[in-house]
Amino acid sequence: MSAGVEGAIGSLYPFLDTRPTDVDAVLAAVARSTAEKAAEIVALRDSLVAEHGQRLVDCAGRCADAFRAGGTLFALGNGGSSTDAQDLAQLFLHPPTAARPLPAISLTHDVALITALSNDVGFEVVFARQVAAFGRAGDIVVGLSTSGGSTNVLRAFEEAARRGMLTIGIAGYDGGRMAESEFVDHLFVVPSPSVHRVQEAQTTVYHVLWELTQQALADDR
Repeated sequence: MSAGVEGAIGSLYPFLDTRPTDVDAVLAAVARSTAEKAAEIVALRDSLVAEHGQRLVDCAGRCADAFRAGGTLFALGNGGSSTDAQDLAQLFLHPPTAARPLPAISLTHDVALITALSNDVGFEVVFARQVAAFGRAGDIVVGLSTSGGSTNVLRAFEEAARRGMLTIGIAGYDGGRMAESEFVDHLFVVPSPSVHRVQEAQTTVYHVLWELTQQALADDR
């Protein structure tokens, strides 16, 4: 292995570096990096309270109204956001506490359907087609995208809006194309240039939305 390649691997994965290594220095650097990242996400989450607090309350109220009327929540996203969409749907449908289960479906889990639509029509319609097939007026669509620019998520919002569904966008950076869309009723942007921090904070956003929705529904009792 050349010295250049070895050095590149060593800089990314110190434990694979065959050159002499100062273990204490590596561990100290890892500890500093971990502390810095932890402090960054805590500060980012704190900033979201002032930015989105009341708007999350308002959005949760509309979600509660939709569930009271028999609505279903549909969650969607790509890549890491697809796993967040699955987590979001699971949170509403099968909450970790004695909270009320609410009808929720992730549109990212059916691999056969997604690959069929991608192959036969185009990847940009994999969510919009499902919204058209399953969605009804009064349902909820939650779309996650770190960039805010995922075409298939935006197409799903457009289809949902056309059908009279409540649309909720969760994006990162500056909101991207979601921030420009007329089809997103509620938009929550995590303003960070780091995709890792964005996705960590987005998880917080939808957990808070779930809790506030549960509180709004509990007020009925």
